[in-house]
Parts: sequence; C-alpha cells; structure tokens
Amino acid sequence: MTQPTSAAATDDDKKRMREKVEKLLAQSPHTSEATITLGGRTMTYTATAAFVPVAAGGLDEKRGDPDAAVFTIAFQAKGTDPRSRPVCFAFNGGPGAASVFLNLGALGPKRVIINDDGTMPEPPYTVSDNPESWFEHFDLVFVDPPHTGYSLTASEEARKKMLSVDGDVAALAEVLRTWLGRHKRWSSPIYIAGESYGTTRGAALTDRLQELGVAVSGLILVSCAMDLQSIVFTPRNDLPYALFLPGFACAAQYHGKLAGAQAKSPEAARSAAEAFVVEGYLAALHEGWRLSDAKRRRVAKRIAELTGLSVALVEEKNLRVSDETFFFELLRSEGRIVGRLEARVTGPMAASRTRDWEFDPGIEALSAPYTMAAHAYMSETLGIDTTARYEVLNMEAHKEWNWNRGEAKGNGFACTSPDLSRALRRNPHLRVLVASGRYDLGTPYSATDWSLAQLDAPPEVLARVQHHYFEAGHMMYTRETDLRKFKADLAAWLAG
Repeated sequence: MTQPTSAAATDDDKKRMREKVEKLLAQSPHTSEATITLGGRTMTYTATAAFVPVAAGGLDEKRGDPDAAVFTIAFQAKGTDPRSRPVCFAFNGGPGAASVFLNLGALGPKRVIINDDGTMPEPPYTVSDNPESWFEHFDLVFVDPPHTGYSLTASEEARKKMLSVDGDVAALAEVLRTWLGRHKRWSSPIYIAGESYGTTRGAALTDRLQELGVAVSGLILVSCAMDLQSIVFTPRNDLPYALFLPGFACAAQYHGKLAGAQAKSPEAARSAAEAFVVEGYLAALHEGWRLSDAKRRRVAKRIAELTGLSVALVEEKNLRVSDETFFFELLRSEGRIVGRLEARVTGPMAASRTRDWEFDPGIEALSAPYTMAAHAYMSETLGIDTTARYEVLNMEAHKEWNWNRGEAKGNGFACTSPDLSRALRRNPHLRVLVASGRYDLGTPYSATDWSLAQLDAPPEVLARVQHHYFEAGHMMYTRETDLRKFKADLAAWLAG
C-alpha cells in the first residue's frame, strides 16, 4: 500500500482541525435555570454554555472563516433590566488554565469546598450553592481561552498566534465584543476579572478594548502578574530575590522556623522583611562582590533570620535565595517541601530527598477537586457532553506560549503594566481592585506592591487603584474567611 505523502497528511490534519471548530460552533447553547439566595433575596438565573467564534484575521483584517471556537459559561439574572445590570467577564491564568477556578471557587453561583488550611479534602468532589457569589452584583461570563477548557483553534497558524501575549488579547477582545453583540448587552457596565496570568491578560485587554471603543468600568486583578521580571528568577535579574523575601518570611513564620521579634506574628515577619529589603538588601544585591566581607556576613545573617534558612546556605547562594531553594530547604530536615501557590501547604519529599520539582503541593490540593467537580457540574447540571476532554490546565499550551510583545524576539519578560497605566489615563471612570494572598509564592503580594508602585500615571489617576490583602495563598478564596472578605471588599469597592 502506498503511504500518504507528508503534504497530504498535513492537509488532512488541517481539515480535521477546522472541522472540529466548525462542529463546536454549530452546537446549540446548553441552557438551564436555577435559583440562589444572595444578600437575603432569591435570584433566578439562566446558565448558558456556548461557543463563541473568533473571526480569522481578528479585529484588524478582513474577516474570514472562524479561527477558533471559544467556550463560555454565562450566568444571567432573570427579571432584571440588562441595560443597567453590569456584566463581568472572568478568566484564569496559566497561561493554559481554564476558568473553572474563579467560576467554582469564588465568583460563580456554585462552589467547590476546599479545606480552610489549603489541603485537599477527601472525595467525592461536588459543587454547592455559593452564598458569596459575585452574581449578586453582576451577570457573569466565564471565558476559556483557546486550548483551555473545550476551546480550540482551527489551524496551526491560529494556534501559534493565539498562544501568545498579544494574540491572546486580540482573540479575547473579539470574544467579548461578539458576546456583547449576541446578547444585546452593549448598554451594560462592563467589568473584567482575571487571576494570575489572567491579570497579565486583563491589563492589556482593558487597554485594547478602550482602543476599540469599549469602556471598561472596573478591572479586578487576582494574584497579580503584570510584570514578569518581578517574579521570574533568572541570571542578572535580582529583583525577585528582594520582592519574594517578605513572602518567604511570612511562610517561614507560619511553619515555626523563625526566632526573635519576627517570629511573634505574620505581621511582624512581613514588616521586618519589608524594612530590610528597603534599608539594606536591595543595595547589597546592587553592590554584588563590592560588598565588604563584614557587610556580606551581616546581610547573610539577616536573610537567614528572616527566611528560617541557615547562614551557610544563604552564603552558598551568594545572598540570593530563589523560590525553589526556599521550597526545598525550609523544611528539608522534616522531609517536606513547601507549596508554591499556597505556602501553608506542604508535601512529602521523595525518600532520597532530591531537589527535583515534581509537583506543587499547593496546586495538587486543588487540581483534582476542581477538575472532577467541574466535569460533574457541566454534565449533570449544564447538560454538556463531557466525553470530550476538558483542559483544566493545558501544559502544552503553557510550554508553547510566546511571551514576546510586538516585534520583540527572544521570549523576554512580558510586561502589561504600561497597558494598564495607559488604560487608566485614557478612561477617567476605570477603577481597579487588586487582591493578593500573603502565602502566595507564585505571585507574591510584595511583588504586586512593587508593580503597582511603578504604574506610569499621576497620583490622582492612581487613586482609582486599590490593593487588598488576604491570609491565604494564590487562590485565597479557598479559605472561608477570605472568601467572605473578598466579597465584602468587592461590594465596598463597587459602592465607592
């Protein structure tokens, strides 16, 4: 038998990719109705799962056949005037993560319960009514970017384009505009909520929509990552070593590894580390080997006191304690590693106590509960065919991500805080709410403090930006107290 040529095989692959997208877009929306009691009143809502097309060429070229089918789940109130009811578009991060975490963790009318200390509960994993749902304030639209959830692109060219900072923003701008038109919601106040890489996306998307004539009333950034230089440990980038230190101190105090004044409370540990960063550590990093031996010893001793690590280790690391060093070394004597996204959670090392980063104990506690509960909810309540694979976290998409912006080459540090600065200056009504977890060592609160302090706008503009803090990790809403505080902070922000 003659084998097909590589060209023919490629043509078949192209055809299959496009047919999958066309089949998804041809599906009728899955709609159900339910009620929930929020703020003392019972609200009836429709839950609609549907695919939204992304036109070929995006918004800047002549439109052609759809380049992608993007999966959305929308919750809309019945018996209200859509012209006055706000709508909030929400997405998670990764890049490569679907929106189930914000949907079933904090914002949506249903919620997955996680243990208050961030550890994994026992199965089965189901959803229950969420009394702290943001649906009290908004209609909610959860968006799964291409190659997360059920969302797919129609060609390799489209896949490559949309797995990038700018291509992702262009695609989601198209999705939001299409959804607003399809549901006749152009008169509604528009809000955007993003978590983690969703904040990288959200900052740029808000400015992009303003450019397209769509004014965003409010932007909510959860576990902020607008400036990757502040959180990525690479040679000659000393910034993260300073910005992570308060988070390290907070985690070390939680696990009982500090002594002296900084051991008295999380606040004491954070304050001591923040002061040391400003008063001595940044200058020491800048001086490098120009430091005198005596000053180097004093700096190493103080870092050790604030992190719970040995002076010898700090000196070995040239005064630069990276995130992975902290995760593996803080509890090494106990044979445990510290969680990245939730530093309150730990996991057992291998018996050989290697330093191979095999899994994050913080995210492992959430992955299975959210994945299993999401599939059950979508099949049993929304009526979606869950035999297809729902990509909760697509690591292939994450690995393929193009971090460059514009004409830049080399996958440098992506940065979208200039976009947010510009959006704030362009739109005098745009307000920003930022939420950070004290035990988040993926996007530490102090790195977000720094990022917000660098926004290029005058003080009267920056007065529209609020930063709120929570006593849990990256997904702070898994802790009941923080979930309630998050809802209360949101309500106060909206009223203000």
